[in-house]
Amino acid sequence: MKKRYIALIVVIGIIIGWITLGGTQAVLHATSSTEFCVSCHTMQKPLAEYQGSVHFSNQKGIRAECADCHIPKDPIDYLITKVRASKDIYHEFVTGKIDTDAKYEDHRLAMAETVWGQMRENDSATCRSCHSLDAMETYDQSASAQKMHLYGKENNQTCIDCHKGVAHFAPQATLDTSAFDHLFDMAKNTKPDAVKVYPIETVKMADLATINPTVELTTVAYKDNQRTVMVSGYQMKGAESVIYMGEGQRSIIATLTDEGIKALKLGDAKTDAYGNQWRSAELTGTIDAPVLASNQPLWDYAEELDNVYCATCHAKIPANHFTVNSWGPVAKSMGARTDISELNLEILTKFFQNHAKDVATHQ
Repeated sequence: MKKRYIALIVVIGIIIGWITLGGTQAVLHATSSTEFCVSCHTMQKPLAEYQGSVHFSNQKGIRAECADCHIPKDPIDYLITKVRASKDIYHEFVTGKIDTDAKYEDHRLAMAETVWGQMRENDSATCRSCHSLDAMETYDQSASAQKMHLYGKENNQTCIDCHKGVAHFAPQATLDTSAFDHLFDMAKNTKPDAVKVYPIETVKMADLATINPTVELTTVAYKDNQRTVMVSGYQMKGAESVIYMGEGQRSIIATLTDEGIKALKLGDAKTDAYGNQWRSAELTGTIDAPVLASNQPLWDYAEELDNVYCATCHAKIPANHFTVNSWGPVAKSMGARTDISELNLEILTKFFQNHAKDVATHQ
């Protein structure tokens, strides 16, 4: 009788175990479906964003469901993720934490950073379940995509470092506008005898030229709140209306008028490896715009621009990753995807170019 009871208890235990295990698995599977994920009111906003993304509809006809991106396949990570997700149920029915569009936007950054952090911890495991660097046909990618994937691989970056807005809108970082105003406050302290000065904005050099922000100018004289300065750079044959940052470096520091072209002090021409002729160029004229005695405040401001307009969507790219000539089109193309102002984009571009690969190695 004892053996029968023991056998019966074992059988009942096995049945209960299978029911419990199977039931748990069924519940976990059911609560991982896209239909379940978007059934809550608070998920309607991310649902609309997802439906407008390439992960929902694309030329390949391949759809990534919610679980494909948010639930890792590893058993331990899977269970941890499911436990973490229980807080969503709590906030949906108890706190109403994100039950309005305004509340959702208030918490978008915090929610995004939580997900980004989890994906960095597991090396973007859910991304890699479909995408693999080794399987990518780089010849079908744009030149910039090829460079960035190579850069990411060489620097141990993970997918989410650059692809933060692939299915949902990236949080909109806000720029502290007082930081730019503070530059003008600092300019008030620039002494008349400061030898090297740097304009904050685009400034007119009398009727000779327009000088771009951040450009180094040498003070020649100062009188009646007007500063006589000299801008030095290089001129390329065929582009006589501009002064470039350096020989072979197409970063425009000044745009000349006809009078400015005539007033240039030019050096001897040299031909580069590509057959272009370059010569040193100097122009002296007066300005009355605010200037700084150091370019460091401008670079600090540019780094803040980098944090707001660049690092919001992808990992920060060191300025010495590209050359001066490469940074121009890169910054312009990426800036077009944001609402950055023309002036801020110019300051940011000049920061990158002044710390570029072919500049940093010669400093």
